[in-house]
Amino acid sequence: MRYTKEELKEFMLKEIEIIQDVIKRMAFNSFMIKGWTITLVAVTLLLRGTTYQILIAFMPILVFWFLDAYFLWQERLYRRLYNWVIKNRMNTDEHLFDMNAYRFKHEEQSKLRITFSVTIGWFYGCLFVFTLIYAMYVL
Repeated sequence: MRYTKEELKEFMLKEIEIIQDVIKRMAFNSFMIKGWTITLVAVTLLLRGTTYQILIAFMPILVFWFLDAYFLWQERLYRRLYNWVIKNRMNTDEHLFDMNAYRFKHEEQSKLRITFSVTIGWFYGCLFVFTLIYAMYVL
């Protein structure tokens, strides 16, 4: 079915709004994960029980580090989808309201590379090093 330019423009605006909402949710998830990481690590280190308790503080760092990288990877995929819609929607109705951003996964960096990117690598890396220094000091 062929759509008019005006209809395509309306579709584009709605698609952009939906994609922006998804990107906002991914950014909010990342923010919340960072907060939970600091909270869980601090609580684990403050509650002194056994020597294993200090080692348990590394678990939320590692788990949330990867989870944060996953959300950042998804956010980047949706940014690629956003750019594709802006660039192509006025010329085609291909992938109309298709929110599957995974079609861009071969164009984006791997999750492992994003894990050690400047964006989140510094945050979790510093937290990991500080926890390691604290563990060596206490043990």
